[in-house]
Amino acid sequence: MTDQPCDPQTALLADLRSGLPASAVVDDPEVVASYAHDMASFCAAGRAAVVVLPRTVEEVQHVMRTATAHRVPVVPQGARSGLSGAANAVEGCVVVSLVKMDRIVEIDPVERIAVVEPGVINAVLSRAVAEHGLNYPPDPSSWEMCTIGGNIGTGSGGLCCVKYGVTAEYVLGLDVVLADGRLLRTGRRTAKGVAGYDLTRLFVGSEGSLGIVVGAVLALRPAPAPQLVLAAEFGTTAAACGAVRAIMAGGHTPSLLELMDRTTVRAVNAHARMGLPESTAALLLCAFDTPEPAADLAAVAALCRAAGASEVVPAETAAESELLLAARRLSLVALEAVKGTTMIDDVCVPRSRLAELLEGVERIAEKHELTIGVCAHAGDGNTHPTVCFDATDEDESRRARASFDEIMALGLALGGTITGEHGVGLLKKEWLARELGETGLEVQRALKATLDPLGILNPGKVL
Repeated sequence: MTDQPCDPQTALLADLRSGLPASAVVDDPEVVASYAHDMASFCAAGRAAVVVLPRTVEEVQHVMRTATAHRVPVVPQGARSGLSGAANAVEGCVVVSLVKMDRIVEIDPVERIAVVEPGVINAVLSRAVAEHGLNYPPDPSSWEMCTIGGNIGTGSGGLCCVKYGVTAEYVLGLDVVLADGRLLRTGRRTAKGVAGYDLTRLFVGSEGSLGIVVGAVLALRPAPAPQLVLAAEFGTTAAACGAVRAIMAGGHTPSLLELMDRTTVRAVNAHARMGLPESTAALLLCAFDTPEPAADLAAVAALCRAAGASEVVPAETAAESELLLAARRLSLVALEAVKGTTMIDDVCVPRSRLAELLEGVERIAEKHELTIGVCAHAGDGNTHPTVCFDATDEDESRRARASFDEIMALGLALGGTITGEHGVGLLKKEWLARELGETGLEVQRALKATLDPLGILNPGKVL
């Protein structure tokens, strides 16, 4: 490190450049500004001092040693597709963008694992393992752009969670650069292993506040059969949620069980002319990737009709199924087009309380005179109420924020959680304390202080 007297930023840049390639250190103000925030609304972002784009573990270690020496905050970033402000820059920080660390190091069909760097795009990994007859199940809606490191940082989910689970269930081991630059290896490559505390799970969902993930061992599954999808229309959201309860109580294991409310259906039609039934109050999509999906869909169709479905349409081919799923994947984009800006909530409730949440959201929308569409991973109770508003309208923005908070309060009142897969970041930080309680918050802060005693890793996020 240099010991020549100079202003702090000049010294910081000099020390960073002493261990990094010239192209890895970016201090052009306009370029640095482009790394200021992720996709969340209502989340403040500071001005970073510099952006670094390391390509190796050693380079990340150098960044953290330098940041520790200078007592400078560090904000790790992936594709910045997050929805909670977790990747937002803080004033004077070093932004560490991990997108250049994008190698798939290994795919092992025998052990059914993949070893990857954090900048690997989710869809790229999925296609690579498919060539070996394998599958990496976590599939966030942003899978074509989001990175595995970001998925690990936020504990991402996706459409297939109802059957296959979330990111945490597929992370076997991690390489993590700690705040002081040390490299920590957690977990294992083996199918089983319970040695010591489960540090791997500790880092999954920590949003870069405990260390920087620079490598991961991921579990893979055999590639499933092509799935077939059924669409069921309901006159009320309560009836649709009754069908969800019946499907799950009946012992069925769909690969996907998604719900779109009337507002979302209409938004998708307006955006993409999908021809979805706008008269329906709720559209339920159910899929199976079993050896006999048609038989499973027939059983679910009967349950949907018994629950009050006005129309049940099973797809007969994979192409028809993909068309139905395309509508669901367009939901958030379509809702954003309604007013230009959205706040996407991420409340997860017990399946038995799903109808109460949807009905409550409808009341909140009426109260605040806002458009709020709900799409949901109904099979696991994870809902995404999406508040549509005009960001240039101060009063409408205020009402949007108020409605967002009321939805989170409703979710907690129904025995749920403030986030099922998007993380806490800045957006939900004050709500985390309400969910965890004083003791839970103290324990989490103690863990943070142990791993990051100077508080330089993604400060101000999560806790």
